Amino acid sequence: MRFARHGAPGQERPIVSGADGLWRDLTPVAPDLGPDLLLRTEAELDLLRLPVVEQVERFGPPLPRIGKIVCIGLNYSDHARETGATPPEEPIVFFKAPDTVVGPEDEVLIPRDSVKTDWEVELAVVIGTEARYLDSPADALAHVAGYAISNDVSEREFQLERGGQWDKGKNCETFNPFGPWIRTADEVPDPQRLGLRLWVNGELRQDGSTADMIFGVAHLVWYLSRFMVLRPGDVINTGTPAGVALGSPDPVFLRAGDRVELEIDGLGRQRQTLRDAH
Repeated sequence: MRFARHGAPGQERPIVSGADGLWRDLTPVAPDLGPDLLLRTEAELDLLRLPVVEQVERFGPPLPRIGKIVCIGLNYSDHARETGATPPEEPIVFFKAPDTVVGPEDEVLIPRDSVKTDWEVELAVVIGTEARYLDSPADALAHVAGYAISNDVSEREFQLERGGQWDKGKNCETFNPFGPWIRTADEVPDPQRLGLRLWVNGELRQDGSTADMIFGVAHLVWYLSRFMVLRPGDVINTGTPAGVALGSPDPVFLRAGDRVELEIDGLGRQRQTLRDAH
């Protein structure tokens, strides 16, 4: 199934799409979408009895309340290579605040004083059940509720040239477009076989595959569970393939009016226009 939320910002309503491909109103089941709903089957939701949504409005973020966003840096060997970094021996971990999340077609704001705002298409993993001190990666995928798209927007000067941690370049407002929907894990049998693509102003900049991750989804969930409790509704941004502006020998970063489009196989498509923050 696919789970989403649509409507004006702050007024989104939960919707679901099953085998027939139609979007249906979830409000007879729950007032909003939560990780518990992602674990229910079509039969449990009695999907065919839910009213059909004839016109889907703006897609909002598919989860209204994200616990934490755990991000993985340099997780594709080609991305590490293009940035001149040594591929990590263990996952590089940083965080994004949940309030960076916006809808998949909402505007992205270029921060004040920014000269290096960059793009990153990423597979997002949504946790469905608590993962704590997992014994091995073989136990990990059972704790995943579903998958979505994240654009891990980054300000590279803030991130890399201003001292301290990466968080300064990762947590600017609107820096995590998320969605348009969450596809349940049962419909993504192998998260390491998904194509990822991103265009800037119609030019293809990223064209990769999750097969090229240094640390796969199962490894990441297991690994993170050794350091923190992953709870239902947490999200893991799993890293980006090559093709970011930072990796170019003559980088051109994002400016107001630019348009970014990104997609992952089976997980839909995002489109954002950039504007300056005031």
